[in-house]
Amino acid sequence: MSVAIADLLRLLSVNPVYRNRVVFTDITGPTEARYGELGTPLSASLAAYLKQKNIRLYTHQCDAINHLRNGRNVIITTPTASGKTLAFNLPVFEKLEQDPAARALYLYPTKALSNDQLATLEQMDRFTTTGVRPAIYDGDTPQSKRAAIRENARIIISNPHELHQVLSWHAKWRPFFSGLRYIVIDEAHRYRGVFGSHIALLVRRLLRLCAFYGSHPQFVLSTATIANPVEFAGNLTGRSFELVQQDGSPHGRRTFVLYNPFYDGIGDRSAHQETKDLLLSCVKEDLQTLCFTGSRKMAELVTLWAREDARHSSCRLADAISAYRAGYLPEERRGLERQLKDGMMKGIVSTNALELGIDVGTLDAVILSGYPGTMMSARQQAGRAGRNGTDSLAILVAMANPLDQYFMNHPDRFFSRSHEHAIVDTHNPYIVSGHLLCAAAELPVNDSADSLFFGESLSSHLADLATHDLVRKTARGWVYSGRGRAAEAVQLDGIPGPTFRIMHKGKLLETMDRGHAFSEAHKGAIMLHQGVTYVVNEMDLETHTIRVSETDVDYYTQPLKEVSLKIVETTGNRILNDVKCAFGEVEVTETITGFKLKRGDTIIGIEPLSLPPTTFRTKAFWLVPPERIGQKVDAGDLDLAGGLHGAEHAIIALMPLHVMCDRWDIGGLSSPMFGETGEPAIFVYDAYEGGIGLAEKAYDILPCLLASAHELVRDCSCEKGCPSCIYSPKCGNDNQPLDKEATIIILGELCRQPVPATAVPDPAVSPTVSP
Repeated sequence: MSVAIADLLRLLSVNPVYRNRVVFTDITGPTEARYGELGTPLSASLAAYLKQKNIRLYTHQCDAINHLRNGRNVIITTPTASGKTLAFNLPVFEKLEQDPAARALYLYPTKALSNDQLATLEQMDRFTTTGVRPAIYDGDTPQSKRAAIRENARIIISNPHELHQVLSWHAKWRPFFSGLRYIVIDEAHRYRGVFGSHIALLVRRLLRLCAFYGSHPQFVLSTATIANPVEFAGNLTGRSFELVQQDGSPHGRRTFVLYNPFYDGIGDRSAHQETKDLLLSCVKEDLQTLCFTGSRKMAELVTLWAREDARHSSCRLADAISAYRAGYLPEERRGLERQLKDGMMKGIVSTNALELGIDVGTLDAVILSGYPGTMMSARQQAGRAGRNGTDSLAILVAMANPLDQYFMNHPDRFFSRSHEHAIVDTHNPYIVSGHLLCAAAELPVNDSADSLFFGESLSSHLADLATHDLVRKTARGWVYSGRGRAAEAVQLDGIPGPTFRIMHKGKLLETMDRGHAFSEAHKGAIMLHQGVTYVVNEMDLETHTIRVSETDVDYYTQPLKEVSLKIVETTGNRILNDVKCAFGEVEVTETITGFKLKRGDTIIGIEPLSLPPTTFRTKAFWLVPPERIGQKVDAGDLDLAGGLHGAEHAIIALMPLHVMCDRWDIGGLSSPMFGETGEPAIFVYDAYEGGIGLAEKAYDILPCLLASAHELVRDCSCEKGCPSCIYSPKCGNDNQPLDKEATIIILGELCRQPVPATAVPDPAVSPTVSP
């Protein structure tokens, strides 16, 4: 272990401010490199390139290359900084050397990653003299250069949004598409949920055009570690895959600290202030540190606080600490990246903009200010430190929310659990219909042949679009007959529906779908946009326009919501012990009835609203607790409605532990007597019209989900419920009613786990390993 990391760990163990907050320390490694062998040697030029770089291929790199040479599609899930890029660049260059007509398409989610890859490919091209002529083709590419790139570049680097726009101009891309041999999708785990469902259908449109031009490209997906890589890759592309996951790269000693500011209950401490203190401590120990925060505003605030404290303590490092986030000018961000890589910048506070594989050199430490929402992101962020085999430190500073506190109370779950399932749903009818319009505008759609790309429900989708005069049938197939460009009507990051424009002094600030607009941008709502506070003055439901003005207030607003639900169709039934569980389609009606004005946790006012209800159909699972559970709750003189409500909150809070999503992607409803059945029920549904596969996956893994929800509530040190267990920040009923004791009984009975004699653990016996 490096001296600086050892000194910092010693400080955490002896400093009275820190030592009780360190609930667990995990130390792994170091590990030695494991090298592999290729089935046949690389070409002389590529072998010379590796020799010049002093590179010997690891086992996972050889496995990927061997699979690709055999014509297989490959998904690579090895950790950050393990050399995934080289594992696909080598076979791509090899194919381009062998076949002068061959082309490759690289898709990246960010400009920074595209620029990094371009520099790498240009260097390889210069050394090997392959004549690849790599180029970026995106929204910033000048019109004057586009034709030359399409005709001459043999590797084109782009992004899904640009690809979505250019497919309708596919005739101009004929040489490229007809020669396309490889499609590389880097950071593929970013394409999940609604966005991922759009990308899956975009990929199918691309493959349809490739087939039209006579090419059948292989796929390479590079992704962070997820629970279902082969299933995910298949859903994203429609192809079968080989998995490469055994990492052969070397690693230094890795130390991961779980740090809980709320180890003795929810007080008035600020986890963000403690993040700042830890950042300064790391920087003073000469550890080059990257700190991840959950928002742009918090990145700026932590940076400001750290600089101020550094100056007040006569520390000369104030100017060596900076923020880094989206919104900065490109040259400003590149300058910070260079300073970080050169070691001039000692502390960087960032949003997840630096989570991805941008090359910023070798960092010593990473601080995660709050669990980032998925185990995948936590591992990726921590993996930014300790590249090139050096020792590294990661510190997770817990927030007061249920997921963070679950890990603080169960550290073994954090270090031993598998990763989340990444969900892609290609059956959402609203998303499919939009891409069918695009496909019909690109090439006539054939009911039978194109079901390979768009599924068995293709004919019914086309018939529905035809009733709205959006497609018409011709001798060649279904063609687009709507007004305007089809691609312009499909936004890749949302589900079709009314879009509200938020305007300030005639300038567009942002857009929101109807559901978010009603709950976050109603009249009187306080909004934050890029650190500036606004109040909503007007919501025009006819023009879908919201007008705001800047304000300076010390309160925030929270909507009050009523939810009703009816079951449309039950498509799955199962019994867990004696608990009836079901899955199917439901119709949800949400009505925003008013909003609270809050200062901290204090309600300072309640205002009524008169907004029309929002009704949508989606997918849900539901649980019907048997009568014995209600009897047990009643016997303890507890509140059944409060227990069911608490169980609903806990289940939703821990869904992101198992399914890659945000708790805001999910809705819920509980009732001691659900109207349609006359029985108690807990419903959990996708908060998107048509569903996006979240509730369906949760239904598949219900025993694990219920067990973790039970542990969360049972092991929380509070007495009657708190934001770390059953309180929800999105509850439309103001977290009423809630009964923690009843919740523990209900969840324990649902998963058949006995309730211990005392449900409140002693925080003093939290497991700790000394540094």
